[in-house]
Amino acid sequence: MAEPIRALCDELIKAVNVMMEAESSQTYRLEALKFIEEFKEKSPFCVECGLQLAEKSQTAVVRHFGLQILEHVVKFKWNDMAPQEKLQLKNCTMGLLSGGTHPILQEECHVKDALSRIVVEMIKREWPQHWPDILMCPQEACVLRVNGVILPSQRGTKSLSQTFTLNIKLPFFSLQAKAHWRVGVATLNTLAGYIDWVALVYITNDNCHLLEILCLLLSEPELQLEAAECLLIAISRKGKLEERKPFMVLFDEVAMNYILSAAQSSGGIVERRYTFLKRLCQVLCALGSQICSLVGSDFEVQVPLNLDKYMEALFAFTTHPSQLLRSSTQMTWGNLFRHDILSKDTVVGQMAIKYLRAARISLVKTGFPSKNDCPGCEFSRVDFDSDEDFNCSFNSFRAQQGEAVRLACKIVPFEAFQIAREWVQYQICTPIDTGNTTCECSLKGLCSALSLTAVQWDAMTFFTESVLGQLFKILEKEKIPIDEGMELLQMVVNYETRDPLILSCVLTIISTLFPFVTHQPHFLPQVLFKIFPSITFELVEECKAPRTRAVKNLRRHACSSIIRICRDYSDFMLPCFDMMYEHVKKLFSSELLLTQMEKCALMEALILISNQFKDYNKQKAFLKELMAPVTAQWLSEEMKSVLLDPATFLAYVGADQVISDADTEDQMGINRSRISFCVNTILGVVKRARWPANPEEAKAGGFVVSTISDGAPIYRNPCAEPLQALLPNLFALIRTQNNLFLPENINRLSKTFTRVYEIMDVEKNFALGIPQPLLDAYDSSAYRNIAERMQGFFSSLYDNCYHMLGNAGPCMQQDFYAIEGLAEQIVGSAFTHLDSVPDHRLRPLQLVMSCPHDYYDSLLNPLLGPLFTYLLQRLNFRWQIINQRTSLAQEEDEAYEENHVTQEVVEEQLLRLVTREVMDLLSKLPLYEEMVSMESSQGIQMNTPSDELSELGKCLLQSEDIYMTLLTICFNSLSWKDTINCQRCASVLCWTLLKQVLGCNLLPDAVTWLYTSVLKGLQMHGQHEGCNAALTQLALLIYESLRPRYSELRFIMNQIPDIHVEALEQFDQKTIQSTVSKAGEKKKREQFKRLIAGTVGKPLGQQFKKEVHIRNLPSLFKKPKPTRDILENTDTPFEA
Repeated sequence: MAEPIRALCDELIKAVNVMMEAESSQTYRLEALKFIEEFKEKSPFCVECGLQLAEKSQTAVVRHFGLQILEHVVKFKWNDMAPQEKLQLKNCTMGLLSGGTHPILQEECHVKDALSRIVVEMIKREWPQHWPDILMCPQEACVLRVNGVILPSQRGTKSLSQTFTLNIKLPFFSLQAKAHWRVGVATLNTLAGYIDWVALVYITNDNCHLLEILCLLLSEPELQLEAAECLLIAISRKGKLEERKPFMVLFDEVAMNYILSAAQSSGGIVERRYTFLKRLCQVLCALGSQICSLVGSDFEVQVPLNLDKYMEALFAFTTHPSQLLRSSTQMTWGNLFRHDILSKDTVVGQMAIKYLRAARISLVKTGFPSKNDCPGCEFSRVDFDSDEDFNCSFNSFRAQQGEAVRLACKIVPFEAFQIAREWVQYQICTPIDTGNTTCECSLKGLCSALSLTAVQWDAMTFFTESVLGQLFKILEKEKIPIDEGMELLQMVVNYETRDPLILSCVLTIISTLFPFVTHQPHFLPQVLFKIFPSITFELVEECKAPRTRAVKNLRRHACSSIIRICRDYSDFMLPCFDMMYEHVKKLFSSELLLTQMEKCALMEALILISNQFKDYNKQKAFLKELMAPVTAQWLSEEMKSVLLDPATFLAYVGADQVISDADTEDQMGINRSRISFCVNTILGVVKRARWPANPEEAKAGGFVVSTISDGAPIYRNPCAEPLQALLPNLFALIRTQNNLFLPENINRLSKTFTRVYEIMDVEKNFALGIPQPLLDAYDSSAYRNIAERMQGFFSSLYDNCYHMLGNAGPCMQQDFYAIEGLAEQIVGSAFTHLDSVPDHRLRPLQLVMSCPHDYYDSLLNPLLGPLFTYLLQRLNFRWQIINQRTSLAQEEDEAYEENHVTQEVVEEQLLRLVTREVMDLLSKLPLYEEMVSMESSQGIQMNTPSDELSELGKCLLQSEDIYMTLLTICFNSLSWKDTINCQRCASVLCWTLLKQVLGCNLLPDAVTWLYTSVLKGLQMHGQHEGCNAALTQLALLIYESLRPRYSELRFIMNQIPDIHVEALEQFDQKTIQSTVSKAGEKKKREQFKRLIAGTVGKPLGQQFKKEVHIRNLPSLFKKPKPTRDILENTDTPFEA
């Protein structure tokens, strides 16, 4: 017998070496792996070979493999082994522990780990009933602790906890002598495994003596990392507040001094030291969560005396050069500043001031891993793979710190204002430093996006926005520092620079400080004269060259600032309307001074101010005058012919021409800009023109036409009449754009523009979750080539047309919905050739929300019927392709495989986004009347849906086809590969729609399909906790409601794998009786969840994993036989 085993071991050693050698080919590796796996599954000599391979004479790799074989035997063959074989394997394993390894400090870690795993697997199956003395053996227990073994068995928890409590002080005797620090490290690692699961009472025993010892060890360089990890696990434990109250002992003088000293101690970028700082930072954040939960609770926990030292320790990480450590503290600061009691403490107020001053440094975007311009760069090279990763993390950090700054401003508003004011003054007085002189921008004397001055101005702007935005909300009018604010605004307005990046920041600060102007209106013209030059900003070198990205952004920013001021302060801007209108006319008189987009923006600003005319005729006359050039161009015969015919349209915009001559491109660009200008202007009017918000002012100004039955006024928009004449061409353009995706029109594209209909890179990166690249070179153009400019034109034009259509209803009200044949026009344009329109071009049609009741039958039914039917067919077909898609990548080369997989991922993600937009539309349908309820704790009125159907709900319910289509979409979506959509539909839409038809005579096949759809959803998404809860509740509601009338549901339940037939019979009978008490609802849900557990699918990573079966050991205590039935119920069904 020994000879065959020795030969087999030799073969196994060769196979292991083949797998581990770098020179081995993939073919040989696969053959070796196959041989090893077959041996482990089929060979009867696994134990003998495993023990022989694990001998000390073998190499570490072979020994590790031998131990893996033994672990495989215990995990998968233990149940089939005879008792004598089990005993022999246990004895051999204990023999390996006692004498089968090298000295503990010399032995390889992976060998110790593999041996420990075997013991753990046997303990899971044998302890305590068949192996009661395992923890009493000093040698074995010591080895277990040294190797950090965790015993996660649910059996014997009480015994383990008692052992843990009795021996909790024992490990620390070995920590007294530094010579044994390795044993100490291993002991702390083992302790971490216990702390993770033992009852909190054992951790907090003896006034948290264990945690105090761990705090003491923070000062020991050899042990501080492991001690911090133990502390982190302990303090992060969840549980009842009363059980966590002892954690406050860490705020005592001694413990907090050790924590503070460790946090403030200096140290370079040494890996172990830096990892310790990360753990200690996490400890402080976890401690912050505990104090925020305990202070102010019902357990009379007072604000700790050493809160100042705790915050100093946290502050040390907030000011650390490491970007990762800084960002880790922000949420904790937000919780402290937000806390009702802690935020009022004097110590927190003082720390809020220090925090705000520190933000002046931490908000500056420095520390990129590719640079060496600050101490944080070295840490960033450890934490981030690239500048893009750092940039993405920094943006998230800045958002969190902005929230913390706003909360700190609530605590110390005047100090926050002074800090912001000092920072603005400092930046204005500091000379501009362009930084790297090799950059083209620097050679021109301008900043790049990452120049030192640019990032400082950017940080200061963000900080000032955060502070002042909060200041005007929380301070009473008379307490606002108007004089100081106006002095600062005057300083900003007087500041002169020709750098577009800095000037953009100046515009942001002016917008932020603008509320001060409302207190001194005479200063308004100076502000406007500061903003308007930026709209036409040019660099001297660019008079004939394309504008740089920085200049384009500045001009757009200036337009946005004007729009924002006119939107938020339209009544205040009204006296300046004539002056602005004349100035805009002068700008419009020069063709080259403004782009078409900038013209549209200025027109929007004027429209916003005109809303304050409060005179229907005056506003209507102004809008007609403003839109006259657009109206003439849009309704011209040339434009009509272009918008009606796809071939003419493509020729007009130049998409059918091979572009080589610059003059030709300029002419085609002008044509595209004409269409864009018309569409953007119409969109601007539709979005901005409104009647007065005050009903009395609207009535006095002539905006009210009549009232509806409940007395609510019907308004008319002064823009309705000029817009109505423009709508036919809009419908023509929408129809033409859909037709562009037909094969015959795609063939008309020239080779220059063959890809202009594809998804743009920005949208693709968004779908794939790829962050945008850093823009250090601000001298690049917005679109790199002609094809990308054309692609951007088609994309924005398509979007804007649907924005117009969606906003036309809320804007024009009955003047839009009363258009004759509106439904036919929309169906004939927006619904034309939708099969050819790709997913990334589909847009939701937002016409339902604002549609008056009178037009439900004439408009909504003709629209929603074909729309929902088409969406059902399209989504079903597309998801069927996704679900059935199989990869053939092995037959293709690697480059093709990568591109092909990327394309599939993009398509799948775009389909998810389209599906979610469809469900968004369905969830916003006002199917039920809203009732006003008062939120008791805050005294806020809230609108909540009632059980009574709304007019729209009644309308859709009357149309059986539409309603059943809605039901089909929602229930089909439960098994589409999108967990977010599944959970939303299951919890919000499905039951909302279904409960209205429960009283109808549903066909048995329909009931079967509905219930099966929910179970399919569980099979697809049941492994996700949120989806599982929503789907289980939905299935229970359906079963309870329909089982008494439909026996088909019982037939479906019988087919569920591994269902308990007797339990199902009892549950089914009690469901039919329909006697349910509220007290038994929770138990009923748990019982139902157990019944349908067989439908829940496994995650992809678990589907092909071999299952481990651990048999239950004999009970330690005899339990009396149960007198209740399987459902643990007697008289009242589901009663607790």
